[in-house]
Amino acid sequence: MSQQISSRGGAAWALVITSVAGFMAALDNLVVTTALPSIREDLGGALHDLEWTVSAYTLTFAVLLMFGAALGDRFGRRRLFLVGITVFTVSSAAAALAPGIDSLIAARAIQGVGAAIMMPLTLTLLTAAVPAAKRGMAYGIWGAVNGLAVASGPLIGGSLTEHISWQWIFWLNVPLGIVLLPLARLRLAESYGTGARLDIPGTLLASGGLFGIVYGLVRSPAEGWTNPLVLTGLLTGGALLVAFVLYSTRAKNPMLPMRLFRSRAFSGINAASLLMFLGMFGSIFLLSQYMQGVLGYSPTEAGLRMLPWTGMPMLVAPIAGILSDRIGGRPVVAAGLFLQAAGLGYMASVATADASYASQLPGLIMSGIGMALFFAPASNLVMSSVRPHEQGIASGANNALREIGGALGIAIMASVFSAQGGYESGQAFVDGLRPALVTGAALVALAGVAALLIPGRRHPVPPQSPTSSESAPKPEPTLETVSG
Repeated sequence: MSQQISSRGGAAWALVITSVAGFMAALDNLVVTTALPSIREDLGGALHDLEWTVSAYTLTFAVLLMFGAALGDRFGRRRLFLVGITVFTVSSAAAALAPGIDSLIAARAIQGVGAAIMMPLTLTLLTAAVPAAKRGMAYGIWGAVNGLAVASGPLIGGSLTEHISWQWIFWLNVPLGIVLLPLARLRLAESYGTGARLDIPGTLLASGGLFGIVYGLVRSPAEGWTNPLVLTGLLTGGALLVAFVLYSTRAKNPMLPMRLFRSRAFSGINAASLLMFLGMFGSIFLLSQYMQGVLGYSPTEAGLRMLPWTGMPMLVAPIAGILSDRIGGRPVVAAGLFLQAAGLGYMASVATADASYASQLPGLIMSGIGMALFFAPASNLVMSSVRPHEQGIASGANNALREIGGALGIAIMASVFSAQGGYESGQAFVDGLRPALVTGAALVALAGVAALLIPGRRHPVPPQSPTSSESAPKPEPTLETVSG
């Protein structure tokens, strides 16, 4: 592992640094959910205010991801990575010290800014530090850590809130950030993208469009899909994104080159990622409430019982990364998505107001293995489907679509839940949970279909080597059709 690595450190250091940074950013998506009752007790605020402690982070994170990647490509990926860690760490401390609900929401929004700068650069920096032949395993470990963060957010937030205080869900980030800053400065090599000027019109169109859509999505469960503000956000956001696509097809140096989507690999894995997060986020959001509100588990007990699902990526994702190196990412990703869909469908079939844990266990295991099989090969497919100098913006686009998928998944499944059930009783909750989980299973199965459309890996796997990594389009002409 000491060969052909970053000039400022080993591949192992890059893997540790980028995985921990990704864990911090991914964890804060859902870590607040189980702490909301305690936050409300300490700081006050209406239900609308509490929702924004979650939504403020999601909004700024999703909206600025591609811009953060573009800044890294232009001004230096390591330099902007350090800026992102600093912003995220300082705003985490501000959230922990927040004297009121408004200041907490503001700190959460700034946290999202730091995460948007930091997160897309983790994959780019990791790719630059690890030899091509070992990237599958590296992506597997990175994916395992990030998958664990997303899925275990409610467990970590609930445990810290229950046993210490809700402030510690934010204090947790501070020592991690302080340790990462000097390590990243000393152990990561600097790299740049194309060096092109920043695409200001494209940034404004994309950011405005994503803001409108994500705002509409996160407000729709509380306000309803026909609320004027929700409709305005969705319609305006959609119009701005259409304008962004039209502009980017004509611009000389667009922030997100539309030609990337001519690649079946890039289009397929991004569609699969969007649909995967649609189903997964919405399911975790409802199942964590089901285990606590219906089955009577404490936040810690519920999190521990979900470990066969949430903890599985730590065991399986590295193996999935190695498999993707040997047989290609498409079959591994597709198998994982179909397995997760089967797990969600199974959990829908056994959900009752007094279900035993043993009856739920097979579905949790299937979902956990499926999620683990998805994360590592998906990252590999994204990064290998574009030229090396375009990997930063490709990572940013993929992460933005995942965040939008998560927000949309919660909105859709919450709407299905509300239409069929409610919080009046355990049985009413189950009546809403079952069709919502079936919806999630269908969305993840559709993601599996999208993954099957990705070209096979018989082109890139055998011929690719570290010495040819800078000419990635040559060994995989079917993945990149831009240069004619």
